[in-house]
Amino acid sequence: MNRLLQNTFFVAAMCAAFSAAAFATEVTVYKSPTCSCCEGWIKHMQSNGFTVKIHNVDDVVYYKKANGVPITLGSCHTAKVDGYVIEGHVPASDIRRLLKERPPVRGLSAPGMPNGAPGMVQAGPKVRYDVVSFDNQGNTAVYARH
Repeated sequence: MNRLLQNTFFVAAMCAAFSAAAFATEVTVYKSPTCSCCEGWIKHMQSNGFTVKIHNVDDVVYYKKANGVPITLGSCHTAKVDGYVIEGHVPASDIRRLLKERPPVRGLSAPGMPNGAPGMVQAGPKVRYDVVSFDNQGNTAVYARH
């Protein structure tokens, strides 16, 4: 009986380790070196199981243009994750959903810097905001509402 219990715990531990490894996804972020709200978003991503590779850059607009982010959807930082572009303070839960569903879009954006979005906790009331998907043809759609 003791051997069976040990094997059960071993299998459970291996499944948990495999699950954690599969859950961890690397996000590459391009941000200004002085942006504190970007740091808040990075911490949010890390606390939700993402590994974050940070690039402090002088010209964030270059990375937005290079990754096809429409100017109307811009925010303070641009990130890449598993082939998708993430613009601004998109919640980790929306990114997880994106990676699971794999829709035919270029990426997601939380346009502007909405108070209450991950990393954007400031004085004043939280605002309702949309996370928007965008594609290579310039089409947009509401992906999530917060």
